[in-house]
Amino acid sequence: MERYHINIFYSQEDQGFIADIPDLEFCSAFGDTPGQALAELALAKAAWLEAARAAGKPLPQPRYRPIIYQVAS
Repeated sequence: MERYHINIFYSQEDQGFIADIPDLEFCSAFGDTPGQALAELALAKAAWLEAARAAGKPLPQPRYRPIIYQVAS
């Protein structure tokens, strides 16, 4: 299975953590902790991939890579 980049961030509005996979449109999950959000995302990812396969849609190749800035000290 392909490895997809995962974002995890705190949402003040939702008062919890959101995890998402940018390469899989609308694939995201919520949790009270980063670990819980990640565990829920694993379930969402499996369901997303299963639905795509069942519909005969090609699975997207991992493309998203975060931009990492390095600040000189």
